Amino acid sequence: MQTDIDPRSLIGRKAFDRNGAKIGTIDEVYLDDATGVPEWAAVRTGLFGRDAFVPLEPSELVDDALRVPFERALIKDAPEFGVGRHLSPEQELQLYHHYGLDVSLPSDFQRDFGRLANEED
Repeated sequence: MQTDIDPRSLIGRKAFDRNGAKIGTIDEVYLDDATGVPEWAAVRTGLFGRDAFVPLEPSELVDDALRVPFERALIKDAPEFGVGRHLSPEQELQLYHHYGLDVSLPSDFQRDFGRLANEED
């Protein structure tokens, strides 16, 4: 997605899946802690007031709406963390894995998270 867009301008826009099916309306935009670049959008799906997190990269703005390159079912099954709160690195990692996206987290986080995951086994 364009990185020069004001994240506030995304709020209230409609979001559609890869096939053009409406997902919902963007409620909030979450910025990367390190870079300040918009990274995730919370989309109100209309089902019981639930918000689904969608990645802004590789999504695109098309005709004043957000086109998310994933199936609607996958989006609606995304982990639910609630809106209005900070996404932790662990929650972001869950979202990256859910969407099958490459994750590029700081090496110290990857090392610590990997150690924690191994301790749970």
